[in-house]
Order: sequence, then structure tokens, then C-alpha cells
Amino acid sequence: MKKQHTRYAAGAALVLFTLLSSCEDLVEVNEPINQISTGQVFESVSTADAALSNLYAEMQAYSLISGGSPGAGAELGAYADDLYGYGVATQNSDFDIFSNTQLPSNTRIKLVWSNAYKEIYMANSIIEGIESSTAISEPDRRRIRGESLFLRSLVYFYLTEVFGDIPYTTTTDYMVNKSLSRTAEAEVLLKIRQDLYDAAAMMEDSYRSTERIYANRKTAEILLATVLMTRQQYAEAETLLKGIVQNPLYIWQPDLTKTFKMTGKHILWQLKPLKPGNPTNEATLYYFVSALPNTYTLSDPLALSFASNDLRKQNWVKSIVIAGKTYYRPDKYRNTVNNTDEYSVVFRLEEAYLLLAEALVQQNKLGEALPYLNAVKQKAGISAAPLTLTKVQLLNEILNENRKEFFTERGIRFLTLKRAGRLNDLSAVKPNWKSWHIHWPVPVSELLLNPNLNPQNDGY
Repeated sequence: MKKQHTRYAAGAALVLFTLLSSCEDLVEVNEPINQISTGQVFESVSTADAALSNLYAEMQAYSLISGGSPGAGAELGAYADDLYGYGVATQNSDFDIFSNTQLPSNTRIKLVWSNAYKEIYMANSIIEGIESSTAISEPDRRRIRGESLFLRSLVYFYLTEVFGDIPYTTTTDYMVNKSLSRTAEAEVLLKIRQDLYDAAAMMEDSYRSTERIYANRKTAEILLATVLMTRQQYAEAETLLKGIVQNPLYIWQPDLTKTFKMTGKHILWQLKPLKPGNPTNEATLYYFVSALPNTYTLSDPLALSFASNDLRKQNWVKSIVIAGKTYYRPDKYRNTVNNTDEYSVVFRLEEAYLLLAEALVQQNKLGEALPYLNAVKQKAGISAAPLTLTKVQLLNEILNENRKEFFTERGIRFLTLKRAGRLNDLSAVKPNWKSWHIHWPVPVSELLLNPNLNPQNDGY
């Protein structure tokens, strides 16, 4: 499928275990090993877990769930209407994504695609290795396979949401991957759904780390619920989401100032900085004080949409005046040095509440939905939504709360607009938005390497 796979195809061996420095923080191993065979990796649970930790580290640093510049929080936040991009206006990179003028040759889009398929390759390597291993106990085999399936599903979900039809592969066989054609978006979602059901069945509710830095069953289930919502399977999603919000592992955090503290019991899954004391990617990406911002700020329409008494505006948005102009800094993560209490939150209970409210409203259970929506609103110190709202009004309330609650987090604004069929609403606030911008173009370099990926997405 791609040139990059040639690098990784040295026999499922190891990329997988060319340990990033981060792995030493996530899992203890004796000595870093540059290259070992697949059989050696999966002849003990410690080496298999180290390979899995390498995939977690990759997700933290380079994937679309990263809180840094490669992540969907920044890329899709700017692509939609949550962020303004202040990077150098270099053609064919981040600025073109922000201005909705991306081309198939865009270097950032190519990097997003390449990183995603690298992560899929790594997950497939682990799954293949653990399936053929006879040296690891069955409970550990199930856990490692389940977590790998979940991580692969998460990457595939973002790929198909952003690119539409994509190549879907479960193998590391380069001869197969290099000539794959694209699978229809609806079919990819079906495959992800099944993979997540399988993953959840193999995982446990209990966490293998008190820091919640490894996915558990409920992490897989909240992603599965999101996929089901995307497919309009609201009753199934409702069942999963109620299982999350009612689980005693999770405790509603009423203090908004503690939302991004690593010890919160409202957190389903978070990513640990790669080295002790490092700030989160989000803390450094959005930080500026007196000099003009050179990455991203909150868009003015978003910053000005908060009520004055909204605690999210007071605590998560920093107004900074530079040369007479007001800029709005995302301020969810505060520790830029000597960080001891912030990890990058990926899934949290507030998302399950708003997803559940949406699933209930879509089934015309308006009264049941209100407590979940209002819990988020009241935590922010704003008035509860009344019982008199119609279905359409409630869906708009949920969409708006998602935006105010989750800006800079995982591109949730883009995902919720797409799920609602309202991405083209962006044409009212983004002058270059076109109807075909619901998808990014497939990188032209990939089409040249593998003509089976044609045709290019509409409009490009």
C-alpha cells in the first residue's frame, strides 16, 4: 500500500520493538533492543507488552488522537471552526488545512495518512504475533489482542471520518498491502464495529494501571457507541453508554477546574507524557503570552459564544491583548514546565453523557436525555435546558455543548457536525468551504504508488 510499509515489513519484527524512549516510561524492559524476530517478541508477556507500549507511545506522539500538532484536536479544530491558524502561511501544509484550500499534494495530509497506516501496521503486527504465540497465557493474549484491536479501530475510525473510503487491511503482508483498493466508508464502519465488539469481549473493565493510561473495556465501548451513533444505531449505543455512566469505576467530577487533572475518576483513558515532568502536548502547542501566536488560537466566534458566567470561558479560555487585538488561548492544560498532575485526556465521562443525551433524543426520549445534557451545562455554571425544548432544539443544544466542552479535544467538533449531517454549515463562516470538503483528498503520492486507490475523492 505504501512505501513506508517497506520499511516496516522486515518480518513483523521490528519497528514494533525498536523502542521509543517513551516505552521506558510506560513499561519496564531490561535493555532496549534494536531488532528482534517476531517470535522473540511474543515469547514472553513482558516483551509483548513492550511492543504494545510502543504503539501507545506512537499514539501519544504522532497519531490523530495526539494532543499535539499532528492531532485531530488541532488539525480538525482548525479545519472546522474552532481554531484560527497562525502558522506561517506556507502553501500545502497546516495553513491550507485551516483555510480549506488543501490539495492532494498537501504535506500534512500525507503525514496524517502515513502515520495512521504506520500505527495500523504496528497493531496488525501485534495481533498476528499474539495469535501465533504459544508462550503467553490466554488471559494476557486476550488482553493484548483486545487493546491492539481497539487502537487499530480508533485509527481506522478517524481515517474513514476524514478521508471517506480508505484501504482496510488486517495483515502485515506487504505484497497484499501494496495493491489494496479502497473500502467504502459504510463498510469500514461495519468492520470497525465488529472489531470493537471483539475487542470489548477480550478486555476487562478493570484498569491495568491506576493512571488509566491503557485502554479498558469501557474505553472500547465508548468508541463503539460513537461508531454506532455514526451509523444511527441509537438503541445499541444507548445500552453501551448507560453501562459506562452507571459503572462505579467512573465518578462525575463536579469541579470544572479539575477536569484535566490526571487523578480524576471521570477519566476513561488518558495518555501519559513521554518523560516524567514533561508537559502535555496541548499545554505547549497552544501556549503564548506576549508575542503573537504562531500556532493556533480559539476562533473569535467560539470564544464569544460562551455566556459570561460560563465557567469554561473563565477557566479554559485565556484572553490576551497584543498590539490592541484580543486573542483567545485554549487554556485547558496549564503546566508548561515540571508537570506532575496533567496527562492528555482522550475519553472522559462528559463525552459519554452528551453521547447518551444525543442517542436518547434521536429516539424521542427527550425527558430521559435532559439530565445528561444538563449535568454538563450545570457543571459549567449555566442554566439547565428546559423541558419545553423540541427534538430539534435539544439536538442543537447538544451540538453546541459538545463544541464548548470539547474544543481542542480529538476534533470532536468536526465529528459531531459530520454525524449530524451539518459539516456544510461551515460555509457560512469559512469562505473557502466547499461541499466536497467533508473529506480530505487521498495523498497524490499514495495514488502514484498504488493506482488501485483511485479514483481520487470528489472535488480534488
